[in-house]
Amino acid sequence: MSVVSNLEIVRNNIEKACKKSNRNLEDITIIAVTKYVTIERTQEAIEAGINHLGENRTDEFVKKQTQINNDDVNWHFIGTLQSRKVREVVDKVTAIHSLDRKSLAKEINKRTSKPVECFIQVNVSGEDTKHGLHPEEVLNFIQEIDQYENVQVIGLMTMAPHVEDEQVLREVFRKLADLRDQVKEKHLAHAPCKYLSMGMSNDYEIAIEEGATHIRIGSELVGPYDK
Repeated sequence: MSVVSNLEIVRNNIEKACKKSNRNLEDITIIAVTKYVTIERTQEAIEAGINHLGENRTDEFVKKQTQINNDDVNWHFIGTLQSRKVREVVDKVTAIHSLDRKSLAKEINKRTSKPVECFIQVNVSGEDTKHGLHPEEVLNFIQEIDQYENVQVIGLMTMAPHVEDEQVLREVFRKLADLRDQVKEKHLAHAPCKYLSMGMSNDYEIAIEEGATHIRIGSELVGPYDK
């Protein structure tokens, strides 16, 4: 299917989730995860009206960002970011969704002269295969990185388990939302922490119902592989 057709379905689903949870459509940012698709398919997404794109590998991000070269596109780095690769992306992204260690915060701060919006990645589910801080580590981590003036913590990010059990998914998303609220209530200048990056193709409607502000949609929007 075309990206236009897929986007219409996704938007309808978002609208239903917003109505169900009494939220506004304007509060939801759709990030098209283009990591597995071609430049052409990525361009199709842009032409369909999507202006937030997500990549998880540095080399592929740099390649796409360079070839597309569109100032209207907001690029999100959503994968694990190696400290040695920070310089390649830091001034080219709207947000980094995978801040999970002090050494990375230090490198981000070092490699730019302006604030970089970051989501702290939290491993809410506790799965060994997932990156991120444990929930109980987040508050201390935020305090530790307040020395890095170019690191702006705008929210938290997580990935839920790939399961069918809706209650398991809701519990993960609710825990992240509760943690976000705890941080937000501290009114920290370097960590306003207003947003929640959670929900992917298989669970974004549930994530929205539980407070997601940024959803990362790949297969349901642009397809799971090169076309």
